[in-house]
Amino acid sequence: MPDFTIATEVSDDHVAVVTFRRGQHNFFSAEMIAALAGAFAELSASEHVRAVVLGSSGKHFCAGADLSGGVSGARLTSPDQVHIYDAAVRLFQQPLPVIAAVQGGAIGGGLGLALACDFRVASAASRFSAPFAGLGVHHGFGLSVTLPLVVGHQRALDLLLTGRRIGGEEAASIGLVDRLAPVGGELAAAKELAAEIAGNAPLAVRSIKATLRSRLAAEVRAATRHEKAEQDRLFATHDAREGVRAGAERRRPEFLGR
Repeated sequence: MPDFTIATEVSDDHVAVVTFRRGQHNFFSAEMIAALAGAFAELSASEHVRAVVLGSSGKHFCAGADLSGGVSGARLTSPDQVHIYDAAVRLFQQPLPVIAAVQGGAIGGGLGLALACDFRVASAASRFSAPFAGLGVHHGFGLSVTLPLVVGHQRALDLLLTGRRIGGEEAASIGLVDRLAPVGGELAAAKELAAEIAGNAPLAVRSIKATLRSRLAAEVRAATRHEKAEQDRLFATHDAREGVRAGAERRRPEFLGR
């Protein structure tokens, strides 16, 4: 029995809203990302749907991996699971435009999920962060490709190496957020953008997206292979165990460089 829910609603204006929930923080799992990819694939086969909004219910859009289980919980893979990045690549292959409605935090892999979408709508209360270095681990979810693509190399390096958290207004100023909405109005604003896109010729919209993003899935696939290799290497270190443990215990980690 899955520990998450995914609901899909299609409106008369050719916009589909996909809403996921996995607890208040919406920690993701490999199974949930695979289910989202499956939902996107079904929608892309529909002649009625022309744009998709991805949202979540709960406190955060997606708070990344659940660290309460230590390194094993953060690894997000097991012999009987599809690895999360195999499912993530399928998100990048979605032919329909996808708009993320980001309420609360898009943290770690949650930032990666938001960047798998074509656009991000947020508010001043939204928060974004890639805290991997502070946990002693390597980033994933294709952030090596998507973050520099959206905000530029130097800003991506800043966010990844400092792990600092930025609000919606700063995120908009650096291009990470495409439209700022009133607090609590993120989903409504995302629907407006989706409806604006869906009002155009659907074949042209798909063609333009394919032209601009045709190589992205392949680049993300190659990047996630390297990211996973680095994650596996670092997960075996003292610093990763300490960083993840400290994160779960909400204290400052004591890194030893080994």
